[in-house]
Amino acid sequence: MRIKLDENLPEALADLLRLAKHDVATAHEENLSGAKDPIVTAAVKREARLFMTFDLEFADVRKYPPGSHSGIVVFRLQDQRWRVLEMPARRLVESGLLERLHGGLAVVDETRIRTRAPRSGK
Repeated sequence: MRIKLDENLPEALADLLRLAKHDVATAHEENLSGAKDPIVTAAVKREARLFMTFDLEFADVRKYPPGSHSGIVVFRLQDQRWRVLEMPARRLVESGLLERLHGGLAVVDETRIRTRAPRSGK
């Protein structure tokens, strides 16, 4: 799976995903830190990568409708430190959902993963 991590996600998540054999690029590695959302999303689309972020704006299906991208994962946690993110991230990786999410949205919190698939016929 090809994945891009937003600048707000820790390098430890990139390491976890790479250990699970995913092709991971980060906004930081690509000099996109501080870039506006349209610039980051253009890079994500151009590279056909699933996008992971803490930015709740990307969970807005009116702005980012399922099927208009390669997939988005939004982590919606009370605390964004790695010690809190690690277990939900491991649960996501181990679920196999990343490989099935193409074009969809996943919102991951401390206890569950909610998904929204693209509409049929798109």
